[in-house]
Order: sequence, then C-alpha cells, then structure tokens
Amino acid sequence: MAHTLALSSAQRDRAKPLSILPLSTGSQNSISWEVQRFDGWYNNLMEHRWGSKGSRLQRLVPASYADGVYQPLGEPHLPNPRALSNTAMRGPAGLASLQNRTVLGVFFGYHVLSDLVSVEKSGCPAEFLNIHIPPGDPVFDRDQSGDVVLPFQRSRWDPETGQSPSNPRDLTNEVTGWLDGSAIYGSSHSWSDELRSFSGGQLASGPDPAFPRAAQAPLLMWTPPDPTTGRRGPRGLYAFGAERGNREPFLQALGLLWFRYHNLWAQKLARRYPLWGDEELFQHARKRVIATYQNIAMYEWLPSFLRKMPPEYAGYRPFLDPSISPEFLAASEQFFSTMVPPGVYMRNASCHFQGVINRNSSVSRALRVCNSYWSREHPNLQRAEDVDALLLGMASQIAEREDHVVVEDVRDFWPGPLKFSRTDHLASCLLRGRDLGLPSYTKARATLGLPPVTRWQDINPALSRSDGTVLEATAALYNQDLSRLELLPGGLLESHGDPGPLFSTIILDQFVRLRDGDRYWFENSKNGLFSEREIAEIRNTSLRDVLVAVTKVDSGALQPSVFFWHAGDPCPQPGQLSTEGLPACAPPIMRDYFEGSGFGFGVTIGTLCCFPLVSLLSAWIVAQLRRRNLKRLQGQDRQSIMCEKLMGGIKAVEWQGCKEPCRPVLVHLQPGQIHMVDGRLSVLRTVQLRPPQQVNLILSSNHGRRALLLKIPKEYDLVLLFDLEEERQVMVESLRGALKESGLNFQEWELREQELMRAAVTREQRSHLLETFFRHLFSQVLDIDQADAGALPLDSSQKVQEALTCELSRAEFAESLGLKPQDMFVQSMFSLADKDGNGYLSFREFLDILVVFMKGSPEEKSRLMFRMYDFDGNGLISKDEFIRMLRSFIEISNNCLTKTQLAEVVESMFRESGFQDKQELTWEDFHFMLRDHDSELRFTQLCVKGVEVPEVIKDLCRRASYISQEKLCPSPRVSARRPRKDADIEVELTPRRLQYPNDTDPPQEIRRRFGKKVTSFQPLLFTEAHREKFQRSRRHQTVQQFKRFVENYRRHIGCLAVFYAIAGGLFLERAYYYAFAAHHKGITDTTRVGIILSRGTAASISFMFSYILLTMCRNLITFLRETFLNRYVPFDAAVDFHRLIASTAIAHPYPVWSSSVLHSAGHVVNVYLFSISPLSVLSCLFPGLFHDNGSEFPQKYYWWFFQTVPGLTGVMLLLILAIMYIFASRHFRRCSFRGFWLTHHLYILLYVLLIIHGSFALIQLPRFHIFFLVPALIYVGDKLVSLSRKKVEISVVKAELLPSGVTHLEFQRPQGFEYKSGQWVRIACLALGTTEYHPFTLTSAPHEETLSLHIRAAGPWTTRLREIYSPPTDDSCAKYPKLYLDGPFGEGHQEWHKFEVSVLVGGGIGVTPFASILKDLVFKSSVSCQVFCKKIYFIWVTRTQRQFEWLADIIREVEENDRQDLVSVHIYITQLAEKFDLRTTMLYICERHFQKVLNRSLFTGLRSVTHFGRPPFEAFFNSLQKVHPQVRKIGVFSCGPPGMTKNVEKACQLINRQDRTHFSHHYENF
Repeated sequence: MAHTLALSSAQRDRAKPLSILPLSTGSQNSISWEVQRFDGWYNNLMEHRWGSKGSRLQRLVPASYADGVYQPLGEPHLPNPRALSNTAMRGPAGLASLQNRTVLGVFFGYHVLSDLVSVEKSGCPAEFLNIHIPPGDPVFDRDQSGDVVLPFQRSRWDPETGQSPSNPRDLTNEVTGWLDGSAIYGSSHSWSDELRSFSGGQLASGPDPAFPRAAQAPLLMWTPPDPTTGRRGPRGLYAFGAERGNREPFLQALGLLWFRYHNLWAQKLARRYPLWGDEELFQHARKRVIATYQNIAMYEWLPSFLRKMPPEYAGYRPFLDPSISPEFLAASEQFFSTMVPPGVYMRNASCHFQGVINRNSSVSRALRVCNSYWSREHPNLQRAEDVDALLLGMASQIAEREDHVVVEDVRDFWPGPLKFSRTDHLASCLLRGRDLGLPSYTKARATLGLPPVTRWQDINPALSRSDGTVLEATAALYNQDLSRLELLPGGLLESHGDPGPLFSTIILDQFVRLRDGDRYWFENSKNGLFSEREIAEIRNTSLRDVLVAVTKVDSGALQPSVFFWHAGDPCPQPGQLSTEGLPACAPPIMRDYFEGSGFGFGVTIGTLCCFPLVSLLSAWIVAQLRRRNLKRLQGQDRQSIMCEKLMGGIKAVEWQGCKEPCRPVLVHLQPGQIHMVDGRLSVLRTVQLRPPQQVNLILSSNHGRRALLLKIPKEYDLVLLFDLEEERQVMVESLRGALKESGLNFQEWELREQELMRAAVTREQRSHLLETFFRHLFSQVLDIDQADAGALPLDSSQKVQEALTCELSRAEFAESLGLKPQDMFVQSMFSLADKDGNGYLSFREFLDILVVFMKGSPEEKSRLMFRMYDFDGNGLISKDEFIRMLRSFIEISNNCLTKTQLAEVVESMFRESGFQDKQELTWEDFHFMLRDHDSELRFTQLCVKGVEVPEVIKDLCRRASYISQEKLCPSPRVSARRPRKDADIEVELTPRRLQYPNDTDPPQEIRRRFGKKVTSFQPLLFTEAHREKFQRSRRHQTVQQFKRFVENYRRHIGCLAVFYAIAGGLFLERAYYYAFAAHHKGITDTTRVGIILSRGTAASISFMFSYILLTMCRNLITFLRETFLNRYVPFDAAVDFHRLIASTAIAHPYPVWSSSVLHSAGHVVNVYLFSISPLSVLSCLFPGLFHDNGSEFPQKYYWWFFQTVPGLTGVMLLLILAIMYIFASRHFRRCSFRGFWLTHHLYILLYVLLIIHGSFALIQLPRFHIFFLVPALIYVGDKLVSLSRKKVEISVVKAELLPSGVTHLEFQRPQGFEYKSGQWVRIACLALGTTEYHPFTLTSAPHEETLSLHIRAAGPWTTRLREIYSPPTDDSCAKYPKLYLDGPFGEGHQEWHKFEVSVLVGGGIGVTPFASILKDLVFKSSVSCQVFCKKIYFIWVTRTQRQFEWLADIIREVEENDRQDLVSVHIYITQLAEKFDLRTTMLYICERHFQKVLNRSLFTGLRSVTHFGRPPFEAFFNSLQKVHPQVRKIGVFSCGPPGMTKNVEKACQLINRQDRTHFSHHYENF
C-alpha cells in the first residue's frame, strides 16, 4: 500500500509545503507531487504571499483618491452614481450578442471571477459611500420624497496601507488569486475539509448524490435574504467553495457541474486504483479537475470572451507577480453585466425548451433573473435533471449584446445591502471603483500604453453614430471634462460586440500573469503534476466534454463550443429573450430590523426597571414576616390571656365610612359596655351603655339583610356588617339582651342599606365635630378672633351649633389629653369637670375648667388641684390622698416609683414644709408646699391633643438648660449640698428679661403665716449680657460655619475629592477615548452616547466596586487608625464611605448620578442600536461574536440581554444589586438584620459575575482585574484574620436578663485580646447558628478581666438570644451556650480622650459605648493615670427612666468612684410632656424637691440632674463655652437614633458660627 506524509490542517495552512514522495514506484502511483495549498500560500517560493487568500490587490495604475491616501472621489467632482447609471447604462433588453456568445459563457465568466477575486467583504471599521437617489426615481423613489439613500459599504483593506500618499489604501482579496479551483474546493484547508466526505475521495453530497450537502456551520457561506420573498437562512443553499456560489441558480448550476465532475473523477480513479485511500483519490481528482478548469478558462472561455488567443505558454516565470489587479476586477465584472439577459431558458436533451413555474404558480418561458437571486429550494431546480436542463438552456441561449446597456434585472433589481432588498448594481460598481481608487479612463489608457482619447466621440465612434445622446448626456454629467471620466463607464462605453481596448488589455494581462506566474499551472512540466500525455489530454478537454460527462446527454445535443451558438448548431433558442412575457421583478422593499420587537423591548426594560420594586416588595414581605415573628415571640402570653378574656365574641366587619377601609372586629358584650377588638386582640373601641340613654337599633332590609347600625347618644355610631343574616340575628338578640340588662330604652326599625350608611355618624364626622368644638373652646378662653379659631363657613352655622352642643365622653376627653380613660388623672379631672354627673362634658363644663388652667393664678390652679384630689370632699387632703395625687402624675412616667419610694417622697415633702406632724392638709398648707414654684404654676397649662398652644405662652414657658460655674451663679443652698468645683445646676433662663406680675411671688399671707423666707434661684443671665460681643452679620456667620465645617470634615472632604477625582478621571478618560480616539474601532459611528456612557461608567464602576472592599477591611482599619494615616484618612467613616460608594455605584440619593444606572442606560441604548444595526457592521464591532455572512439581519434585543454572557451576567448583576441595596437600607436592616446579612453575602456572587461580565471582551480587553486585584488580596487577608478569630469558642461567664428587654452577657476575654473603650465586636451564638454575626459595642472597660455586652431585644435574633440565656427554672447549674467573637474594631468614640472637654450624647441603646468610656475614665483617674481629657459631660436621652436601668447602675458606680469630678451626667426623659403641662409641672416640682432634700433624682436615684423633654443642645453647648472659656475645641460624640444625631450636628453647626469654642462632632447611628 502506498504511504503518504500526512500534515495537520494548521500545518497545511501556514507551513511551507513539502514534497510528498511515494515509497514505491509502479503503475499505481500515489501522491508523488507537491500538493497545492488551498489558501494559495507558497505558490511562489520567493514571495510566499503572492496570490494567497488575504493578499493585496496589485494596481496596474497608481491609485486615485481625493486625499491621495484613502478618501474616495465623489460628488460634486464626480457625478451621482445613480444618475450616471440611468444615463449611460439604461436601455432596452432583448438585443442579441453580436458575436453569438451564449449565456453559459457569461455565467462561466462570473464563476471564474469568483474563483479569482472577492472584495465584497465589508471593511472594519464600517465606512459608507451612500448612493443618493435623485428625486422621483422610477424604481427607488416612487413617492418622490427625495430622501432615499441606498447604502454602500466600503470593502476590507490591508491595515498596513492607507497611511500616506506613498502608501495608499489597497484592498485585500478574500479568496486565492490563482486559477486553482477555490470556487470548487474553498480557499482554506478547513473549508475544504467541510466540503469533503472523506470517503472515496469525493466531495460530500446531500440526500441526493447529485447535490452537495446543505450550507451549514462551520461553513461561512454567504446567505443574504431572498429579495423576492424575504426568505432567510441557509436552508436551500448548497455548500460550495465560493462563498457566493448560491447567488443565482445559473452560477449555482456551474458549481453543481464542477461538484459532480470531481466526484465523477474520484469514482473513476477508485475503480482504476482500488488500493488508493481517500486522500490519494481526492488529491488526484482535485488535481485533474483544477487542470481541466484552468484549460477551459484560459484556452476556451478567455478567447471566446476577448476574441483573441493568449500568447503561447513559455513556462513558469517566478519573478512575475500574478496578483489580481483592481482594474481587472472592475473591467471583467462590468463587462459581464452588459451580457446578462432578463431571463434564462431551460431545455432537455431533445431540444425541448420547457416552461418555468413561477412562485405564483404561473408558467413563463424562462427563469426571470431578477426573481432568482438567492432563491431557496427553487421549484424548477429540485432534481439533477432540472440542473441539467438549466445548463443546456444556457448553452443554447444567446446572451445580451456587448454594449453599454445593462438590463433592469441587474441595474435596478440587484440584491440590495443592509435594509434594502434591491440596489443599482451599476451604481454600486461605480462606487466600488471609487473605493478601489481606480484611475480615470484617460489615465488608465495612457498608463497601459493605449492611444489617447481626446474627444467624447472618440470613445466609441460606432455608438456616437448610432446613439450619440448617450455620450452627450454622459459628458454633461462630467461637465464635458473627459479627464474626469472614470474607468468603468469609459471602458463600458467603448465596448461594442467585444470588450473595448481598455478592458481587453486589462483582462488579457491579468490572465497571462496568472498563467505564467503559477507554479502549479497544469502545463508546467517541472512541477511534476502531469506527464506530457496527460497535459495533451487536458488540452483536448472542453466544457462540452465536461457537460456530456456529467449530464449524460448525447454529445449531439450540444454545439462543439458551448460559449458560442452559430447557425446550424443543435437546439436553437425559441427567440431572443426580452422582458415581455416574463414575470415582473419584485419591487424593492426596505426591511425593518426592529419590527415586532418594540413591545417586547419595552417590557424587558420595564422588567429590569422593576427589579428594585420587586426587591422592595420582597424586603417588605421579609420585614413583615420578621415583625410578625418578633411580635409572636413577645406576645404569646398576652395573647393567651386576651383570648381567655374575650372568649365568646361575635365576628363582624366594622364599616368606618365611605373613604375608610372596613376592618374585621370581634364584638364582646359585657354589662354596661360593648368592646370591639382587632385580630391581635387589641381593644379598638369601648361603648358605654348607661341609662337613661335612648338607643336606636337600625337594621338593613336589602342586600342580604347583613348590616346593623347602633346609634348611641353623644357617641359616633357603630355600623357592623355580617356575612349572613343569621349571624346578624345572633348579634341583634345579644344586643337586645345587653340593652335590657343595662336598663336602656331602645327603638328598632329597618332601612335600606344605602340609607342606613348615610344616616350613620362616622368617626371622621365626629372628629370634625370635636375639632370645631375645641377651636371655639380655645377661641373663647384665649380671646382669639373667630376666624383664627378656624370657624366653619357661614353656611355651616348649623354644624357649628351642633358642635357646640355636643358633649365629650370620658374616652374622648382622655384621648384629647393623650392619656388612657382609666388613668387616675383623667378620672379625677373628669369627675371634677362633670358638674351634672351625666358622664359627659358639655362645652360650658370644659370651658370652666380650661379657663382656670389657661388664665388662672397660681392660687386658683393649686385650689383646682386641691379640689380634684379631695376625694371625700371634706376640704382636706390626707396623706393617702396626697400619695394618690402623686401617683396620678407618675402614671405618665410609667410608674417610675415604687410605693415605698413614693411614701418616702411624701414624707420628705411634709418634713421640708414643717408638716411632719400633720396627717391632713388644708389648701393653705397645700399651696405653701408649692411656695418655690409659683412661676411654674403660673405658666402651667392643660395640654389638649391636636390643639396648638399659642406661641406667646410657649415663649413665656420655654426654658433653656445650661451649665453654670458656681462663681457665676452662686447659690448657698447648692454649695452647701455639693462642695464641688464645677457644680451642675439647672436654671431656667428665659429668652429675655421678664417682668413678672406681683403675684408671681408666693402670697404674702403664707410667708407671714409660717415666718420663713422663701429662697429662689437668681441665675446670672450672662448669655444675654455678652451677646453683643459675638453678634455678627449673617454672611459672617455663614462663612464661619463653613470654615468650621471644613475644619471638622477636612479629612472626609479630601478623601472624597481624591476618590471622586479618580472615578471621574477614569470616566472621562474612557469617554474621551470612545468619543474622539476610537474611530478605528467604528463603535462610535454606531452608538456614540451609549458607548460613552457604558464604557465610561464601566471604568468608574470597576474602580468603585474594587475599592469598596477596603472599607470592609475592619482589622486593617482598626490597625491603621492608630497610625499617622489617621490624620489624613477618616477611618471612622469607613461605613459611611461604604454606603456612599454603594449609593454612587448603584442608586443616587446623593447628587452624584448613579454609575450603575448610567451604565445600564448606556447598554439599553447600545442594545437598541445593535438590534437595528446590520450584520456587516456588527461583525466589525464584535468579530468574536458575529461573522458577516450577508444575512444582514442582526440579533434581536433578547439575544443581547439573555443569550450573551455579558448581557445575562448584567441582568443578574442588576437583580443582585437591587436586592443588596434594598435590604441594606436603614429601614429594612433594622426590620430584618438576618435578611440584610444573608443578602449582603451575595457579594461573592456579585464579584464573580463582575469578573465574568467584564472578561468577555466584547469591545475592549478586560480591565477590571487592574483595579480589583490589589483590594481583593487585601480583603482576603483581612477576612482570613477574622476567620482565625471567629472559630475560637468563648465561654459565657455570666448572663442576666435586665429590664427593658436588655440581656447582659459577661464572657471570657480571649488571650491577647486588647481593645480600647468605645470599640465594638461582632458575635455569633453557637445555639443560633455560626454564620450570622451581629455587631455590639463593648460595655466593659479595658482594665476589666472579662468582656461584657448589653444587648437589647429589638429583633428575632436578639429576642431568641434573650430566651437562650434565660436563667434555668430548676436548680441545675447553668451552662450557657458559647459564643464566636470577631474584633475588636475601632470607631470614632474612642477619640474621646484626645479632647480636653468631651460631650458624650447617648440615646436609647446608643449609650453602650459610653458605658465603657465612663468606666475607663474613672479607672484611669483613680490610678493617677495621665489623661488629657479633664472633663466629660454625659447626656443620656431616654424615653423613660426605666428603659435602661442597667446604665443607671453603671452611672452610680461612676459617681461613687469619680472623686475628681471628671464626669457630669445629665439625664433627659423624653416621654413626658412639655414643662408647661400640668402633669409635668407637678413631676418637676417633686423631682426638684427630692433632689434638694436627698441629693438624688426622684426617677433614677442618681445624683445626676434629670430633665424633662428633649435636650436643648444649642443652649447646652452655649453654656459650655462660658464654663470652659480657655478650651478652644470640644469633642462631641453622639450615638443613637438618626434624629438625635442630626439635632446634635445642627446644634454644633449653629454654635460654630461664632468665633469661640469649636465643637467637633463625631457620631454613630444604629
């Protein structure tokens, strides 16, 4: 068996070929010659690239560009291509060839041309030379719009050319430039492999062996849509060696001819040499077919085309450049087009010209050319016999005349590019010539040595004589300037019967160079391809022989030369074809790439925009579930108790009015009362039933008789709805029984449901009535004008009268005071005011008591209170009644005192007043006890909910608390009690000096009676006295405030400036690049705004998402904040900076536009533009994704979104970012910390998707790793440090359940655990899972041996933690679950020691860092440790004094150990009403008395000063400036709810407007 040296595909494509020698000799020789490469390389052993695929076209004449480099000539220098086509190439069809050339010769010429050259591939970046259609064009502008533009895309060029006039642009040949059968076998080894069957040396066939396999991947066949039917796709097209081998059935038939001829030779060789393998058979058959093809093209077709024989072959010339010239391409293609007929005959072997079935089922005499372009599964070409008939028909049909006229099938209805189904082929050829830089007609003749032409008539004298108007019209288009005439129209106009001298010279020169410069030419005896005998056989083979061999027709059915038909030849055509009798050409249409996609595209964008809403809904659902779970955990006992109490209730739905939603209720009837409760068993309303009320019970008589209306005087009505009439009847029976039992008279009747609803007085109507009631009440008390009181319009006088005659129930009275009906204060006040005892307050009754509180003197107010609490009415108040009075006040502070403490307070008050021996007090005694508080009583009001107290009264009653040195505000009484250097005294400072009436002082008779001098505080109003010194203009204050702001936040401002400068610089760099410097990519010509936005923001996002990791490196931040870098970088603001980066990169609550939103918007624009961009453009932009196969139709929008890696990952990134951002918002983080914790761990997937998203390199090389690598390594290292600590189990030493839902945990201090006061840790409880870590501030001090935390049960995790650490019910030893600990981590509060004076403001659970700081400060002072901080003011803001009792213990410990007076504590209880309210005033009096007597607070038991209401930070800070005038900078540290920290920040900003002490604020929110 013969053996061959096999090469891989890659080696054969690029390696220099080797001679393949046989191992044996004999008659059955195998491959014994150098096999010719498919890609044309190494044909010339010196110039390897000559003639190869991708090589340059070689010019015969120097290029002619407008700029000498690459810009083509155009209008107005040259005429409009369409106008030139209409003028010079339009004419009638049906004129026969003057030389009787056949149609087969015409299409064989097209086949040869496809074998030699292809420049149709579009260049990159895409450049267009569009054809502007003249207005009113009969084919392309029938509507006479005048704005039709046919696109023409410039061809691919060698990127090494087009750089200078000495190196102008040269186009590249996309096929091999040899007559090597590349149209049969392909121009690459891989293409050839796809055509082969690898069996018997044959080319692969489809189901029918006479046809090749269908065009399919990976073959990149040209598959544009059928311009007639619009059909697209590869189905119905065949796999050929030429990309455009399926353009017409006629070119397709020639491809099938050579396909069958190859397989015929392979079968013949297989029979002759049965031992040969597939490769031997294929290469021998290929060699023979190529040689036959060369012989026919050179020695049969070319002479018939040029009417002259080429010179004799003199052997291979290695120094002759055979490269294809652009002049040859233009000349040959242009001349072929003049010979194409409007239709093509089909006949059989017996010379029968058969009819052709058209697509509309009609029959015509020939195939219409214009309706056959790119046809799929043509009905007339389904069998091999049909192809034979077409070949025989072309052999018998005479072509069109060789002149300047081109039939409309080619000129007007050529397959169009891009969105157009048709174009002008001649106009396109003219633009192709300009793209090629072809010279002018006269310059080309001169360069090629042809005689010059000086007159238009000399171009073609015969044409000038027969139809001179054509030359005249053409000359007019060129402004009579013959030197402007282009090569193509000039060469075409000089042709008559044969190609003109110019075309003939160009074509002959090209074929001679191809033959003589081809080392593998079949006549070259030195290449070892053929013997002399074989060469002679090949020279004697004609195309007629090939047709006879393939079609099996009798040789007599074909003329000797199939390229001519002469008289006497067999099978003459029925007649010269014209357009008459042929079907009309399908008109041109313009395709819409986006057709049918608008709705889906909008829905897709809407869905993407809804990602945040979906995330918001998901977060809301999670929050509701967590809230429900928390309430279930907290309220199980309460619910079981309520269920027992309300057993037997009746289910109903309460109708609350037309504008209010109905609510399900449970109605519970009790003697004298009706209770309505909700689903959570909370009482919604209580209706009192007491005689002699007249109750009306109204029932509905329609709509299923399901409604019930209960009208009770002086109450709003109760309307209940039931599902069934039977349920309502049960309720009616129960009501009747309850009313009879209560002794009430009632009437019962029926109404239609609509009338019943209209007759009902709803709660909203009742509230409007009460609003009018209170307005008129206060207008009379305060002498306010009627208009200011908000009286209703005049036409509503009846309603006003109704409002003034209404009466308040006890529940409404309590609601107006903001209290509960069962409160003792409400009961006492209501009983006193209800003079007639009917259980309701009339307008007059309420007015009488309100006048006393609003206008009465201190004596009148104290007398009123005396009467309120003289329960037995004997004119005396006993100690028990006094205790009950105080208890009624203390109810508003959640009963802060026990009975023992309350008794102690009463005893001390009696003892201080000298009444220790009395058991009962008269009014004079009672008033004397309030002797020091006449001013407070004077401005005491009764605060009514919803009614604003006039500003005059507020101004008189508002007080500011401040700190005063004792030398500035001496008070012997305080000095004696607190011998401290800087005593903390609360004084009441009015905004201006007030001249009080004479009765402000205690009554003279009381002072005379008891013989005691009443002492009172006389504060020094130093703020008012020194104000002028610091008075500045508003502009100066604004400037000063700005300066202080910059001083406070200079590090923040600097870091933000650097960060955003980098991010903005990256954006601008990419934006500038794609806007001005990336024209070579062509992307900006397709989508300028979209690419600038998407690429610019991509660079910014890459930077932001990379360096956001550094803000989460807690261990690194804790370490660095102790270094000198902390002077320049605000490490404490890492979390805020993290949020800012995330907000900038994702959403935009800040002024900076969101990078991700802009990035997504840019991609939306890109996707839309890519969805309407042709494939030829997209293949340039995305060569890795698209190949220009002529189909033009781009991928739909959904392909970009969901079927590409960047698109799909982008959609996923949007969803993940939406989830992470929504769940990380403050509200949802507080509602469900676990949801935040879990969703934020999606950051791992986020970064994986970011890497994938940015690594696909659609437009540019990946750059994300440049930014990501360093921060990622740092972050991973930081996480490894945390992981090394997290897995150490920590034992809990002590666990206490403190009031207010606080759990105190004390646990072991890990070895080497060093921290500072104010730092925080993260813990995970092993019993609750090891993956969820929660941050808590350490409340232990650094000197303590153990660590401690105080954790408030605010959510499910902390609530379950509290349950786990509950003390065991039995006597067994408690074994607490262990903890995982991560930390410590630093924050701004640990900077407290860097200020000489520090103010610590804690709200709610935000006091935890200050507990550690206070203990640390006292410890350091007790051991004589040098501390720079000399004074700390701690402000504790709490709703009630019982909220965090554990802190009181810490403060008490600090007070006991603070011997150097370092700490000053102020406690603000915010739940109590304003100071001018009666209840608060009485508590204030009790508090001051208790503190005066026992030096402790009544509420907290501490020496610290207790205040009511919210802290006046501005006044407090103002007073600090006077107390510490030598201190230039005071540190303010706040931790608590955002509202509180904002108030502190605002106060600091206002104080910083002054040229005095600078307040530097540091805060943390929870």
